[in-house]
Amino acid sequence: MSDTEFRPIDWRSACETDVGTVREVNEDAILLRPDIHLWAVADGMGGHSVGDIASQTVVAALESIDGADLLSEFVDQVDDALIKANSEIIAYSENYLNSAPMGTTVVSLITRGRVGVCLWVGDSRLYRLRGGELSQLSRDHSQVEELVQMGVITPEQAIDHPDSHVITRAVGGETDVYVDINLFSVQIGDTFLLCSDGLYNAVEIEDIADCLAVREPDDASAELMRRALGNHAKDNVSLVVVRGEAGNC
Repeated sequence: MSDTEFRPIDWRSACETDVGTVREVNEDAILLRPDIHLWAVADGMGGHSVGDIASQTVVAALESIDGADLLSEFVDQVDDALIKANSEIIAYSENYLNSAPMGTTVVSLITRGRVGVCLWVGDSRLYRLRGGELSQLSRDHSQVEELVQMGVITPEQAIDHPDSHVITRAVGGETDVYVDINLFSVQIGDTFLLCSDGLYNAVEIEDIADCLAVREPDDASAELMRRALGNHAKDNVSLVVVRGEAGNC
């Protein structure tokens, strides 16, 4: 076992968010809490001055947690924060919008030692670049993804499917919110990408991997945004790049 495996991991992160080339309002929200090893991207929906409230409600709820030292407690804090945000969004809709639909997707990453956890609702995604290979660590809560999982359509057919925008879960969408959780290993050199669908619908997966291969998170995130806007992103684009580097023993 190498000395590298025992060294702590220092996490560096950078973010970008933009309204895109079509929309008038940015309904996305981003959270960077490197102090407690928590990052998140939320993609609001429901229209002007509604979707942004939903995404900001989620980010505010996550911002309020202290990040427990014990991983299981940390996961519970994030889960509880999303449940709280779900209730607040529903209450806002009932009180101010006559119960009109509003909600938000969210994808979050937390790390403790050599373990990472993704908690998510909806189709915002978490990717990991390791050894030049890009892997998606979340799975979309969408009608198209369900068709792929059932073998009705192929992943290639899902890309341009007419129902690709229809999600099956959102924070604020139902009285009860169900948060999916994925645990995985983390190691020095891993690069993670949290993003809204505005990014991965505008930038090819191969190009995403190329951008993440850039060593500095600031440069990688800026290049991802440049390519998304250069490809005339039709939706808001938000992303967080998190890279693990060898820390001091």
